[in-house]
Amino acid sequence: MASSATALRGQWSSEKVLHQSESLCVPRVTTIARYVLVLALMAAPLAFGAVQAWAWAGLAVIAAVLLILWAAGCIQQQVIPIHWSPLYIPVVLYFLLGLSQFASHLTLDPYATREALIKLLTNFVFFFLAVQLWANASARISKRFGLAVVIYAFSISLFAIVQYFTSYGLIYWKIPSPGGVFGPYVNHNNYAGLMEMLIPIGMCYALYRTLKRSSQALLVIGVFGAVASLLLSGSRGGMISVAVEMVLLGVITWRWKKGEASFRKWSLVGLVGVAGLAALLLAVTPDSGWQRLASIAGLVRRPDVTLENRLTVSRDAMAELRDYPWLGTGLGSFDTVFPQYQTFPTDLAWTHAHNDYVEALTETGIVGGIIILSGLLLFGWLAFRNLQERTESVQGWIQLGAALGCCGLLVHSFADFNLHIPANAAWFATCVGLSIAPIASPRLKNGSRQDSNEN
Repeated sequence: MASSATALRGQWSSEKVLHQSESLCVPRVTTIARYVLVLALMAAPLAFGAVQAWAWAGLAVIAAVLLILWAAGCIQQQVIPIHWSPLYIPVVLYFLLGLSQFASHLTLDPYATREALIKLLTNFVFFFLAVQLWANASARISKRFGLAVVIYAFSISLFAIVQYFTSYGLIYWKIPSPGGVFGPYVNHNNYAGLMEMLIPIGMCYALYRTLKRSSQALLVIGVFGAVASLLLSGSRGGMISVAVEMVLLGVITWRWKKGEASFRKWSLVGLVGVAGLAALLLAVTPDSGWQRLASIAGLVRRPDVTLENRLTVSRDAMAELRDYPWLGTGLGSFDTVFPQYQTFPTDLAWTHAHNDYVEALTETGIVGGIIILSGLLLFGWLAFRNLQERTESVQGWIQLGAALGCCGLLVHSFADFNLHIPANAAWFATCVGLSIAPIASPRLKNGSRQDSNEN
């Protein structure tokens, strides 16, 4: 008993010294920047996904303020610790491509290209700062972020579910919209895109093996609430994307955690629970569940955008490459250019291709396509390397969740335009940054084990 008490006192003392040293090393302004970034990400979806000019312009202003705060922290430290990532190269090249289109008058819609460049620069700042602010972050910071994501996902999903059953298609019970409203979003597919990024972070945080079982159960309940809201949204792309995320998570946990039976058991319980919840919700909501899934194969005709519509639009849009093969028609110009290539009559306004890859390829050409492909390959390598070592700490599990969230949104991007929704794009950029931020392995592993005793 005496030896165990001495060990506990030693652990408590080492934790206290660790946190005191971290607070001394990290300037307060840097901590403020981290909190402001998270708050901005959480507020953006509430403003209808930040699709209106005042909302996405506000995100741009916040990004500039965050950059100033980060720079002030560097000045306070008397050093500029820029953490390098190879992923900066394709992102910067893509921005320079759009800038050259605008400056050289190669775009067919200069105003749209200018707006797209502002949004792209905003997202790059979020991506860059996510790497800088979470690089070598302590276990406590990662745990707070994971908990905040779970609480936020559960809160917004609870609001979305209540609104779904009581608002009769009105956003916030007041604002009508012609689209498939769900939560604060005009389009249910965009709401699903947000959940695709939040769910894996919450799931990985809940599965982190050093948490107490009681805390783990509460976190799983929070994640299940988010999954329930996604299923109720009726987003076919969202359901498929989350299914892909769960399969990837299952493969990773069984591949890299072979010797940990309890962890594998909890992983299996979680995945089976998600599948059971999906079956239950689809059974009680057939109109927005089974019918929408059946419509993927064309078995059910619905008045909204179908898979056949999306394929037709993609085929017509790709015809633009015949006239603008190398540099495309200009960032953001799809809305202006597509009607000239549209081959079918419709009452729908196709402001986007409902396929982010096709839209990006037509707007930036073969050069842009090569940059995007190289960026995706780099992301996959950076985000999923050294998983055995990284998943020894809570930081690594948060990173894994962020990487899986990005993968889910990238899958969904084959059938929707989530990357053109400013709030979702900001979350995506931040998740990319989180997933590739460096971890100081020896210190963080020890810190994560010590912090686990606090929970």
